[in-house]
Amino acid sequence: MINLSIIILTWNNIDATRRCLKSLEPVMSRDDVETIVIDNASTDGTQSAIRREFPQVRLTCNGTNRGIAAARNQGFMRASGRKLLILDNDTVVNSLAVEGMERYLDEHNDVGLCACCMTDAQGNVQPSFRPFPGLISKVYSILRIQRPLSHYKADEDGSIEPFYVIGACQMIKREAVGQIGMLDEAIFYGPEDADYCLRLRKAGWRIKYLPMYSIVHTYQRATARNPFSWLGLKHVRGLLHLYTKYRRLN
Repeated sequence: MINLSIIILTWNNIDATRRCLKSLEPVMSRDDVETIVIDNASTDGTQSAIRREFPQVRLTCNGTNRGIAAARNQGFMRASGRKLLILDNDTVVNSLAVEGMERYLDEHNDVGLCACCMTDAQGNVQPSFRPFPGLISKVYSILRIQRPLSHYKADEDGSIEPFYVIGACQMIKREAVGQIGMLDEAIFYGPEDADYCLRLRKAGWRIKYLPMYSIVHTYQRATARNPFSWLGLKHVRGLLHLYTKYRRLN
């Protein structure tokens, strides 16, 4: 029986993908774990390197870049685990964090999705849980103006219940996916993670951030480098879709 399906989306950056998969080897060695990689038409040798160096990985190769939501949905459909762990390929993971998130979901029936703390390589904590990504918040972000985040109080077990956690690391219960369905494929690149958390919350599931566990995330966001690139424009289109869908500006 598969208890955990690890789903990783790749689009070039073979070095980061190697580091991610190498870090996962202790977890992948478990009999109850499967690892699924969906490659969005990489051109840097990612596909051949995964086949050669990680033969245990179940690899799907897309002919074009299908975006985040559509590619992760392919992973959802291939997965057979009781829990699904979504990871960006620029993460470096450890078994303590993975097993901690698994245990937390097992022990909390009303929690549909959880995430751990993410740091950079120097150990600095990244802001991986956030309020609703409304239009006003995005204007502040584009203008590089710091806006105070809502205060989140930790529960007795140390966990925090934010509005949403970013999609670089999310562990989701299979029954939650079965209830609300797949990611919204109208969103090519962000904010599919916020949309999914909102749908979970509306269906009665809780979202939890677990700061007692951590992984490394190099956080190489393409739209931050050039917000007016092809990918940046796709991101803006996804945000507009989210605003229209929920009719929220902040």
